[in-house]
Amino acid sequence: MSPDRTAEVFDEVSRSGYYPEIVAEGLRDTLAGESVSAYVLHHEPTFDRDEIRRHMTVLVLTSTRVVLVHTDEHPPDDLLPKPYTSTTSEAVPVGQVRSVVVSRMVTTDSDQLEEAVLTISWGAVARIDLEPASCSDPECDADHGYTGNLAGDDFSLRLSAAADGGAAVRRLLDFARVLSEATTHTAPVGRP
Repeated sequence: MSPDRTAEVFDEVSRSGYYPEIVAEGLRDTLAGESVSAYVLHHEPTFDRDEIRRHMTVLVLTSTRVVLVHTDEHPPDDLLPKPYTSTTSEAVPVGQVRSVVVSRMVTTDSDQLEEAVLTISWGAVARIDLEPASCSDPECDADHGYTGNLAGDDFSLRLSAAADGGAAVRRLLDFARVLSEATTHTAPVGRP
């Protein structure tokens, strides 16, 4: 059983200084009283012309759900005439997680972990890449239809030791390990 990390994630949200009350409120509401068994917090700047905007992702695992909370800064627009912040949260039952993909980038000269990418798929978002199908006959001009791939791409998070620190990369890998373990103990939703 994983230790309760609820206080840790809220402390880290507070220390980030990035709209801590708004982020914490979104996280608290989405957790609905569940304890946190693993988490990753990623705070990154994005460049919008001459301005820097910030984005924060809080990824949390409870005993039953994967919780994502995204907070973004926005310039004035048709929706609101002043700069504003939006927070969106999503909760996915662990049993609906279809795949947990982890990529590790390590330097060849020292075996030092430089980056890690975590991709979680639960079937809400899929990408279809199509291209015209062909045959091996160079003289053939028949229509062979299309061929392609359907790839799940619900959530990806990339952290690097250079930008986010080695501890953040290790936390991402720890999160992936705990989530992978949780998916082995849960039957997919809708299946016995």
